[in-house]
Amino acid sequence: MTPELNWTKSSYSGNDGPDCVEVAAAAPAVHVRDSKDVNGARLTFAGASWGRFLAFAAGR
Repeated sequence: MTPELNWTKSSYSGNDGPDCVEVAAAAPAVHVRDSKDVNGARLTFAGASWGRFLAFAAGR
């Protein structure tokens, strides 16, 4: 049985629109989906890869 994922979206995303990605961490992976299509395709990253992406996106 697959556990339910706890999806989170950015605090910068408004509550009045679904234009955002959502992220769920479930060790050892991080899952990403489009908030407009919660049943659609998901991207799955290894935790270390996600950490490198975040550092890159933050410009560090």
